[in-house]
Amino acid sequence: MAEGFLYPEHLIATEDLTGLLDDPKVRVLDATVHLDPRPEGGNAVRSGRADFEAGHIPGAGFIDLSTEVSDPKARYYFMLPPAEQFAAAMRAQGIGDDTLVVAYSTANHWWATRLWWLMQVFGHRKVAVLDGGMQRWKAEGRPVDSGAPRQVQAGGFSQRPANTKLVASKEEVAAAIGDGSVCTINALRPEQHAGTGGAHYGRPGRIKGSISVPALSMADPETNLYKSPAELRRLLAEPLSTPRAITYCGGGIAASSVAMALTMLGHKDVRLYDASLSEWARDPNLPMETD
Repeated sequence: MAEGFLYPEHLIATEDLTGLLDDPKVRVLDATVHLDPRPEGGNAVRSGRADFEAGHIPGAGFIDLSTEVSDPKARYYFMLPPAEQFAAAMRAQGIGDDTLVVAYSTANHWWATRLWWLMQVFGHRKVAVLDGGMQRWKAEGRPVDSGAPRQVQAGGFSQRPANTKLVASKEEVAAAIGDGSVCTINALRPEQHAGTGGAHYGRPGRIKGSISVPALSMADPETNLYKSPAELRRLLAEPLSTPRAITYCGGGIAASSVAMALTMLGHKDVRLYDASLSEWARDPNLPMETD
């Protein structure tokens, strides 16, 4: 549970959300996406809309992270959208500046944390991730609806510029190599970090000097709940001891889970490398390592 975190408000328990489903100032959003590995490397993006229509939290909406809140002109998938596009997407979802947004996923939890991160970047602080996601919700026998999302009245979400202090550029990541004041964290699976297996993004392996803290390790595999603060502090001891942390993965999604854990534990300077290995691995001039 969220108790014991310095900033526990970034997580919400299923029992707490149950009591808020009829609150007009709460908007629940399913952010599910699936990535299907390609034999030649990388992934094919598949919307989670079918999962939503098969079963969702009552009153929830569905937001497609790959189209609605990603830059359609970017070279890579899931890049930060323009501020006006993000604000328009939020308004279409019925979200205003006073709305508490609760993000969840029916797949890996980092789709929900990606939406959480996007909201942080664009200045909306009233956002929480459903601890345990749809897996926990259904396991507890909580109510589920099916079908398309219901129509909602447009919200009054204010357009704000992206907070660049939460985003790391390729140049910042390169400058962090060998800098003891920055810990760069790979949120991909251990075999991807080692360069020995799993999907890769042009070249196998990791950004030179980065450490492995898989997003998978943030949550308990049995319950899908975020691990305890004590467990997360142990897993994240190295970045918690440095003034700055940079998280990355293949495309800035799994990295958001580690970024949220660090934020809940009180780290003051956590940045996410949005293009991640989708950009880095394709540039032969940028250093990578394998085991």
